[in-house]
Amino acid sequence: MALQVTVLKLKRYREVIFTSVLDFLIILASWFVFHSFYPNTMNILIQDFNLNFITGGIVMSFYWLAVFVVMGSYKKLYLVSRLDEFLKVLKASLLGVLILYFIINVNENISISEQRSIIVAYWATIFVLLAINRFIVRTIQKYYAQRGKGLHRAVIIGTGQTARAAYEDLNRNKTLGMQVLGFIQVNGRMPDPIHGVKEEEVIGKLADIKQIMEEHKVQEILVALEPDRRKDLVDVISKVDTPEVSLKLLPDFYQLVSGLSKTNQIFGLPLVEISPEPMPLWEKTIKRVFDILVSLLFLILTFPFLIIIGIAIRLTSPGPAIYKQKRVGRNGKMFTIYKFRTMLNNAEKHSGPTWAKKDDPRVTKLGYWLRKLRIDEIPQLINVLKGDMSLVGPRPERPHFVEQFSKQIPLYTRRLRVRPGITGWAQVKWKYDTSLDDVKEKTKFDLFYIENASLRMDAKILINTIITIIKGKGQ
Repeated sequence: MALQVTVLKLKRYREVIFTSVLDFLIILASWFVFHSFYPNTMNILIQDFNLNFITGGIVMSFYWLAVFVVMGSYKKLYLVSRLDEFLKVLKASLLGVLILYFIINVNENISISEQRSIIVAYWATIFVLLAINRFIVRTIQKYYAQRGKGLHRAVIIGTGQTARAAYEDLNRNKTLGMQVLGFIQVNGRMPDPIHGVKEEEVIGKLADIKQIMEEHKVQEILVALEPDRRKDLVDVISKVDTPEVSLKLLPDFYQLVSGLSKTNQIFGLPLVEISPEPMPLWEKTIKRVFDILVSLLFLILTFPFLIIIGIAIRLTSPGPAIYKQKRVGRNGKMFTIYKFRTMLNNAEKHSGPTWAKKDDPRVTKLGYWLRKLRIDEIPQLINVLKGDMSLVGPRPERPHFVEQFSKQIPLYTRRLRVRPGITGWAQVKWKYDTSLDDVKEKTKFDLFYIENASLRMDAKILINTIITIIKGKGQ
């Protein structure tokens, strides 16, 4: 079973694996081509790290791969536009050579202007060879796609006229990259045999979508609902919310003309892709590094203060100073969260999991101020260091409530697409949960954050959190 899962993952990422391996070989070849024209250059790099010529080329190749990964050059490679591919390579190679310019002394015996010329020549060698390689690969890929080879396995959700039209467009234009396996029936509505699809073309119902995706190894899902079934859209997205499968919507005419949707149009078929992670890899990398540095620095600087708080908690109420609790993290993974205990020990022993409320009698006198100033959250910096959490993200919830809310709140599980955070957009824009309605409102803010995540937004949330702490608005 484990071997089968591994094989499926390799197939899913075959474009990335193939492209990155080919890039590595092309970049390594560029090293030899460049030095055939410029012998005895960039030797300082080899000498500084005690590397021979071949090892130096391998190290440089891995450096360039790292640059391309951080710049997101290996995202959405399947049947990507050759112009888009060209621009990706151009941006990544320019960044890579700019970094090299500042960290590598080409040869201490030549002038600065000559060094610049050599660096530019090295960049041109890599860029030209990579651009040609990517152009050839994508051209071959499109050639095979037009003949129906190497297409992604797809299903269409919907059984009406819109679904039928989408199916015909996909069949006419194979370069859209989808091989339609069949149609999914929504809300028990039977197919329209005249304008829509035939009953024998329906391979299942929406309620069984996860089983269908697993059995048919589905890679793409296209939602093509009729305008009068627009109310079913949220339910559809909730049921097919999985990172491994690409979800695309076919917007109706009203959405297109009113500008409500940003679409990609290929051969007359406009598609809206539901993107769960808009933050590019380089931003996610900076975010993770920032999380680690800030958490480590803050814990070191406040260590004596944290010890005093721990002692004060033990002296003012019986029980441990640190409260541990199971929470649901990214992709549903369970982890143990750490907090300073602010309630009576075993506060939920008889009641079971319940929401905190204003003037909660379970909160101790010291706990009241720890909550007010958000000091009780500081031990979660350990969770940040471990990788269970981030400084910014949706708050992690207990398994009991995740299971409950997943059934009651549409799209709630999309919160699990990212690392949970100590603070988040919902925390600075909404109050503590005291009812299901509060949770619904907070979920709206969480979903907004997930769809618009960026370093700029994280900075805004952190600044607002600091202001909240200073004003003592915690509960």
